Parts: sequence; C-alpha cells; structure tokens
Amino acid sequence: MSEKTQYSEDTLEAQQLDAELVVHNDDVNTFDHVINTLMRVCKHSDEQAQQCALIIHFKGKCTVKTGPLEKLEPQCLALLDAGLQATIN
Repeated sequence: MSEKTQYSEDTLEAQQLDAELVVHNDDVNTFDHVINTLMRVCKHSDEQAQQCALIIHFKGKCTVKTGPLEKLEPQCLALLDAGLQATIN
C-alpha cells in the first residue's frame, strides 16, 4: 500500500470518528441569544455565529462544531443550559 493511500484511509477514519454538535431551530430563542451563545460556548467568531444562526433558522438545524465526543459533550450541555436545542450525532 502506498503512503498516499494509507494517509487517505487514516484521514477518512479520523473524520468518521468525529461527532457533530447540532443546534436545532426553536420558536423561543432570539437571533441575538443564539449568536451570543455560539460565540461564548463554541468560540465562534461573530460572523460564523451569525451564519450558523441563519442556517438554523432557515434549514431547521446546523452543525456548529465537530470533534471528539469528549470535547463536544460539555459544549452541548452548555448550549442546553442556555436554552438552545442541541444534540450530538
């Protein structure tokens, strides 16, 4: 197996191991609250948080973060504590 092929398989495997933190739309939270919470909890820039908020509003959900489950669980709990609807896939 060539080195390039091995690297591609390793990268694909690493990507498959990442979990996704998803925020779902609701009729309760304001755009400002969602944006500020994403900036605080997920360390998004203002622009990134605004884009995610728009995607959440128009598409019904948005993956706001990917990574190892151990790192996403505390962020998911913080989003839930802030009143947002969040899940890990």
